This record gives sequence, structure tokens and C-alpha cells, in this order.
Amino acid sequence: MARGFSKVIIVGNITRDPELRSTPSGTQVCGFSVAVNRNYRDSSGEQKENVSFFDCSAWGKSGELIAQYAKKGSGILVSGRLEQRSWEDKEGQKRSRVEIVVEDFNFIGGTAGDGGSKSTSSAASTDVAPDDISDEPIDLSEIPF
Repeated sequence: MARGFSKVIIVGNITRDPELRSTPSGTQVCGFSVAVNRNYRDSSGEQKENVSFFDCSAWGKSGELIAQYAKKGSGILVSGRLEQRSWEDKEGQKRSRVEIVVEDFNFIGGTAGDGGSKSTSSAASTDVAPDDISDEPIDLSEIPF
């Protein structure tokens, strides 16, 4: 029998402030949702946008970090596995839900307050200081490839 495999990678924006909870055993779990936009052209050539929403749960230290540093609008890259949960609600109806269980994540962009336009990298991490960059045009013949 074949072994199953589930891997998901999404990039989007958090749709609501992450909610940190604790299990009865004391394990931290953070619940949040990510919106992923997709732009495409329909058959008539008109530009369209489709948005998908994915529920995520991050356990332990990952969940604590997401709850501490992320908020509604924050950009995030999430990789993990799909997991389906089933339960019975108060009215006795069977319910189920598929969510992404976060195995790894990266914050992307700036803070949610600035629209995510800031890069997480800094000029200090490069070999060229911003003052060393001139306004002269680049001579393409000097490029060795």
C-alpha cells in the first residue's frame, strides 16, 4: 500500500489577529487565517482576481511567535500539512474542517500598519552602503556575462 504525503506552501496576508490558546496539557496553539490572492485573465481577456482563505494552526513555539509578532494584514509564508478534523456540534450535526498545520513559516514584508511595503532585509546586511550608489547609468558592456 502506498504511503500518503501532504505538503502545502502558501503566501498571503493574515486576515485576523492570531489567537493564542492553551490545551489542557499546557501546549500553546495559535489559530489564524491566511488570504491568498490570485490574478488571472478570463476567456474574454478581462483581468480577474480570486481570493482563497485558509485556516492555519501553529503549535508550540511557532504559535507563540506568530501570536506575538503577527497581526491582521501581516504577510506570511506558511508551509505545513493538511489535516482534517471532525466533530459533532451542539445540535448533534457532524462537522468537519480542513486546515493547514504549520510546520515552518516566514514573516514577509513589513508590518501590517505600513501595508507590508517594507522589506525585512536591511541595507546594513549588504556589501554596498546606500551612499556608494551613484546615479550614473550602468554600462552594459562592463557586465562580464
